[in-house]
Amino acid sequence: MQGRKRFEDERELRFSLSAHVPEHNFYRRLKDRLDLSFLYGLTRPYYGRCGQHSIDPVVFFKLCLVGYLENIVSDRRLIEHCGLRLDLLYFLGYQLDEPLPWHSTVSRTRQLLPPNLFEEVFTRVLSLCAEAGMVAGHTQVVDSALVKANASMDSLELKVPQQELDAHLERIRAISRADRKTTHNKASLQQQTITASHDELQGIKARHRNWSLQQDLRPGAHNKGSKYTSNKTHYSPVDPDARIAVKPGKARKLCYLAQLSVDTAHHTITHVQADLADRKDNQCLPSVLAPLTDRLRQMGLGCDTLLADAGYSSGENYALLEQEGITSFIPPHGTYKGGPEGFGYNEEEDCWVCPQGKRATFRKVKVEPKNNIRKKVYFTTRRDCRGCPLRGSCIGKSHERKVEITYYREEYERAIARLQSRYGRRMKGLRQATVEPVLGTLTNYMGLRKINIRGIKQAHKGMLLAAAAYNLRKLLRFTPKTRQSAVMALPGPSAAASSGFFGLEDRGEIKKRTEASKETLLYSRVVQQLPVLDGVIFYS
Repeated sequence: MQGRKRFEDERELRFSLSAHVPEHNFYRRLKDRLDLSFLYGLTRPYYGRCGQHSIDPVVFFKLCLVGYLENIVSDRRLIEHCGLRLDLLYFLGYQLDEPLPWHSTVSRTRQLLPPNLFEEVFTRVLSLCAEAGMVAGHTQVVDSALVKANASMDSLELKVPQQELDAHLERIRAISRADRKTTHNKASLQQQTITASHDELQGIKARHRNWSLQQDLRPGAHNKGSKYTSNKTHYSPVDPDARIAVKPGKARKLCYLAQLSVDTAHHTITHVQADLADRKDNQCLPSVLAPLTDRLRQMGLGCDTLLADAGYSSGENYALLEQEGITSFIPPHGTYKGGPEGFGYNEEEDCWVCPQGKRATFRKVKVEPKNNIRKKVYFTTRRDCRGCPLRGSCIGKSHERKVEITYYREEYERAIARLQSRYGRRMKGLRQATVEPVLGTLTNYMGLRKINIRGIKQAHKGMLLAAAAYNLRKLLRFTPKTRQSAVMALPGPSAAASSGFFGLEDRGEIKKRTEASKETLLYSRVVQQLPVLDGVIFYS
């Protein structure tokens, strides 16, 4: 007989989520492993004593973690997605007929809570990974990635001098702009005022002229009225903290810079922070190093090796890492040169010797005001250069030779020596294999392709929760390796002789065979990389 299913929409029934979510489900195991009850005490000062009940802070953080685990950046889509999944309802603690929080409540709560609560959640998740044996701490890899901001390039406004700012704003308000995303300017007075010097503005003007010519010469180009945008001349009133990211071969867009630190043991994220996209990596390293070492120190771990690419290279960073007792493997930037061509350095007298044997002695320390770079300045004397046969090619029309060397030359040379060693080449491969897959996973599969919230503090919160979600996923997939041990009893020569050990009668030969067996056992343990103390060898 043919069966026919009839659907009854409204029917009273008894339903248990725990009975329908299997034991091996990811979110069921995550609910048993992750305890966020400490948030009740930390979030109490941010709520009043009367009025309607707010969203549960534990539910809020779980919703945010689910968004990054499911690669959902929209709060509206996140709430809709959670309502269709039994395992997510069980993880959040909601029944089938219980309505989930409104999506705007999630957005307002994210803005209400301070960044230190998000950092505390990230630290608690990292401590779970450390307890499971996923964090070694001794070797850390630092890298960065650009994350698109929630602002369009069409929203850019021109910076003007402060004395012209009021008239400029009145003129802009009088112009009706249909493409403007918002009528409220969130930028401060300092962010709206141009601070570039005359030389910088001239350089920007020249680059704009060259860029326009290159664009117009392209076949089929239709951007005759396009403008060259720069962070020194433009800002976004929608998200003033977002900066124009300039990367060769890629379109300009408003971004944030995600600074990341990864442990080499099991690729666990140990630190993440949001920074301005127009800052260089070497400027961000000190702000990354301090909280990273503090967090590891709280867990009883210490960092003694740091790996990074050439973007983090600077003499100040080399000196800082040596002062902290951390061995760095950071390639020097391409602009670094050990000294002038053909000159040799005399370390005892701190001078440079030219090919003709004349000395350029140390005179002063120079600090460049533009980028605050310290240099040591050396000069020769006019008497030495007066009759030199290489005068024309060496100093030209000058009277003496001037040599400018970075103040941290010794730190540079030590870093280069470490990188050229066999261990340094191994560290380079370890860096590439550690941090780049993590950045790719966060960007493509864990919601960090774009920040859907505005402001650098909000972006920092999102990056912290994305890193916490990444660590939780690795934690639940982590299987600790069981350590193998071996126990072997070898009889002595007398016992072997009485029992016919090895089938030999000569006691001297039996002793030689016994010693050979000991060496074979130890060699096999070394090959298998087993700890010597795990196994016990008994000899009678």
